[in-house]
Amino acid sequence: MIGVKSLCTALCFTLGLLPVIAPMASEWASVAAPTHEAPRAIGQTNNGCLAGAAPLPLEGRGYMVMHLERHRHYGHPSLVRAIQTVGEQAAQRTLGVLQIGDLGQPRGGPMPFGHRSHQTGLDADIWFNLDPSVYGRADAQRANISAPSLLTPSKQSLDHLLWSERHITLMELAARIPEVDRIFVNPYIKQELCRKSKGSWLRKIRPWYGHDDHFHMRLVCPSNSPDCQPQEAIPSGDGCDASLNWWFEPHPPGPPPPPKPPLPAECLAVLGKP
Repeated sequence: MIGVKSLCTALCFTLGLLPVIAPMASEWASVAAPTHEAPRAIGQTNNGCLAGAAPLPLEGRGYMVMHLERHRHYGHPSLVRAIQTVGEQAAQRTLGVLQIGDLGQPRGGPMPFGHRSHQTGLDADIWFNLDPSVYGRADAQRANISAPSLLTPSKQSLDHLLWSERHITLMELAARIPEVDRIFVNPYIKQELCRKSKGSWLRKIRPWYGHDDHFHMRLVCPSNSPDCQPQEAIPSGDGCDASLNWWFEPHPPGPPPPPKPPLPAECLAVLGKP
């Protein structure tokens, strides 16, 4: 159900009655269903929204969606297809069961907790836990299952009792999907991939803070989404050069990030639609 405040915000913008108060993340989270229109990713992945979202089926060949109580299993149809493709290929190779974390909300937009991105329906978290026994251990909402870290308790290296060749195969399968733009992993995981693997697919694997219990798959802007703003292009090379060393060196605190710009104006209309 659309909140009165959200509807008024969208209406005020449409009528040109500016300025208006930007909707809160809780308003985006309270919307139960996507809009009924052609799918479009709008804005940036950390400052945008999604029209005409598609729900990822809660179970499919090779995968299952976790933490259903969050209601974050929506994405652009290209994202849904990409996850189903990885699940199918994982099942064919008996890699285990993919446990799918957050995609996005029914209309994208900012979330009250957990992510700054995942706003345009092009991002998905896939846990590194591939244990098929999760089917028997999960409660009705699959909310009692957490994703274990692949790092040692010191967070200074991979735990090789948990890490396996299956993880390498899984990330290569995901990276070779043409629509996948990049995949974020913990720097120690990127380092291990550089040690054990070769291939052009490694270029898409990007080190980033956290991401030790899942990898974050992000798609390119779809061709049917002219208002989608792509991220800066990935540098050339496989990312296994000296640039990787930066992640393991101490760095002084940087300046605070600049204030985030307001959401694209079109997102106000998306939020307010019935």
